[in-house]
Amino acid sequence: MARLLFVTGTPADVRSGSGTFVGISVLRSALEAAGHQVDVVAPARGRAMPTLPGRLLFNIGIRSRAAEMAPGADAVVGFDLDGLFLRRGANANHVAALKGVLADEARFERGAAALRLRAEAFLEKFHVRRADRVIATSAHSARRIVEDYGIPSERIRIVPEPIDLARWTDALGAARTEGQGIAASVLCVAHLYPRKNVATLLEAFARVGSEATLRIVGTGPEAERLAQRARHPDLTGRVELLGHVPFERLAAEYRRADVFCLPSRQEGFGIVFLEAMAAGLPIVAARAAAVPELVLDGECGLLVPPEDAGALCGALQSLLSDAALRQQLGEAGRRRVRNYDASVVASRFLEALDL
Repeated sequence: MARLLFVTGTPADVRSGSGTFVGISVLRSALEAAGHQVDVVAPARGRAMPTLPGRLLFNIGIRSRAAEMAPGADAVVGFDLDGLFLRRGANANHVAALKGVLADEARFERGAAALRLRAEAFLEKFHVRRADRVIATSAHSARRIVEDYGIPSERIRIVPEPIDLARWTDALGAARTEGQGIAASVLCVAHLYPRKNVATLLEAFARVGSEATLRIVGTGPEAERLAQRARHPDLTGRVELLGHVPFERLAAEYRRADVFCLPSRQEGFGIVFLEAMAAGLPIVAARAAAVPELVLDGECGLLVPPEDAGALCGALQSLLSDAALRQQLGEAGRRRVRNYDASVVASRFLEALDL
């Protein structure tokens, strides 16, 4: 059995840590369920500081603790920029596992968020250049690592994000579905950054038939701007921003929806697409970044050009008006998501480490 040391400064909750927290925690649980030992160096729950100074302080402060825990480990895995200051030679297999490529994300943000991401990308670049091996979640992310960070492609392995299918199947089965069937419903789940492109979804949805409703789960810097747009007369009463919701409520939102839509301009992977597939929902998304690797156009979803509100509206209308097509794409998604079950991905992760 393998022994791994995970290093992460990601906040230990979905609200703050978003998909990164989900990916790391599900992977760890799957590895432990298979009998492997996974030790973790992370901030205490509630103590994580997602700001750049906080992240730097975390990485400086954990050097001694990580060095004490590293001997005997088969690999030390630092997620994203975390682990950049670990001593070289403490372990021969130092892995930088990138849940998203920060330099890629920075291109699609603006203002303070873009400046922060560029600074973090500089540190992430330093980290991957010191690592013995780099793991990316998609071919798109692997290409960005090569181009943005100058890492030879032969040092990169691709391991997708995992989903705990058993947990989702149980939660979806137990979910209460009040309101389902009253009107066709579109669900969007995202941390509301500009790159998630939810503003274009609102523009498209304003053109969709008036009977349909749109429910948006998530928080983030775009929340207030989106809320203002949703109060426009062409959307009044048809859009609800739900903010952050607990897991059981999230499962219920997936269960009650007819279509899932997230037209991101940038995705290193997209865990929410796996969640939608697990719920048997057809997907509408943008043909951008890593999305086409996960959402196969015409098989389990419909892909449209990024930021094309007209095409997005057309795809949504096609699915909302065709129950048979929704079922066909949804069932294909249910079959496809099995490839990303946590136990399958955990095995691929170990193979990528040559363990």
